Amino acid sequence: MPRHLTLAGLAGLVVVTLATGCTTSTAGPSGNTNGNSGPDVGVNAAADAQDITTGLALPWSMAFLGDTLLISERDTARIVELDSAGNRREVGTVEGVRHGGEGGLLGLAVDDQDRLYAYSTGTDGNRIQRLTLDGSPGSLALGDAETLVDDLPSSSNHNGGRIAFGPDGMLYAGVGDAGEPESAQDLDSLAGKILRMTPDGEVPADNPYPGSLVFSHGHRNVQGLAWAADGTMFASEFGQNTWDELNITEAGENYGWPVVEGIADEDGFVDPVQQWSPADASPSGITVADNTVFIANLRGERLRAVPVSDPTTSTEYLVGEYGRLRAVMEAPDGRLWVLTNNTSGRGNPQPGDDRIVSIDLPG
Repeated sequence: MPRHLTLAGLAGLVVVTLATGCTTSTAGPSGNTNGNSGPDVGVNAAADAQDITTGLALPWSMAFLGDTLLISERDTARIVELDSAGNRREVGTVEGVRHGGEGGLLGLAVDDQDRLYAYSTGTDGNRIQRLTLDGSPGSLALGDAETLVDDLPSSSNHNGGRIAFGPDGMLYAGVGDAGEPESAQDLDSLAGKILRMTPDGEVPADNPYPGSLVFSHGHRNVQGLAWAADGTMFASEFGQNTWDELNITEAGENYGWPVVEGIADEDGFVDPVQQWSPADASPSGITVADNTVFIANLRGERLRAVPVSDPTTSTEYLVGEYGRLRAVMEAPDGRLWVLTNNTSGRGNPQPGDDRIVSIDLPG
């Protein structure tokens, strides 16, 4: 089990205040394979989309602190604040994040006490830290960072990194298999798992395995976590060469990796509710808004919408319009904010990349 430390550093946060934006939709191509149902309906929704901010360097995650948006940049060691007019100020830099490959500063989450949590790669592996923020928008400053969980498996790829608070007040974290697939089936390892912990990093008494942070296992590289209004938990997951997945995640269940990939209909494993070819997907951050799961896709370069009422179907938006999409959130103004990820070396950056784009909720 991971050990606990008292102080560590965070790096590369950007703070953005709210702005407005809207969009209209026009028909566009699909090119998507759905493992459960017929072809998806393809729609482009970028005609009137509005940039919230541009010029971000390797952004990875977003989290709202009230009406202020926090953004992690994977490889930098700085904090930048933007006001509604786009004015930028550096809040500060903090040591401690080790970047390389897919590692660095990854997921962010904010609790109900306005404390910031971050998943990042350090010298001894991935870790989850809690960081206080001092001041107010326009004068924010970092407080001390406390490491809650450390020594999580890390590698040049498959680091997981998404963290989110569930409706039960617990903090959930997706941990990748760190390039060792067999560890996803080993309940003594935290690799290839979704973890569940208290806001202080402790094991909840009602976790499925006593004394363990493990909530579910058999995952390759979970990249998105979100909950529907009825409490249903969704997780997006990178497959290897065959199928990427959207799963409904439940305590103590086994999602198959590396024994199975995608829908296998085998006893002992939970099948995804939807699967896609990696060329059309690479599903990263997700959010639930208007009873719909919105999924930001990297390699597939599209925003996918999956209705909670029928998660075997989906519709596509922004197809090819903004390149690789890393994260999506519903903003306090009711619009979707979509974060691009084209400056990582895997995309084709356009002038202004990387950026956050605001669009109206489709439909």
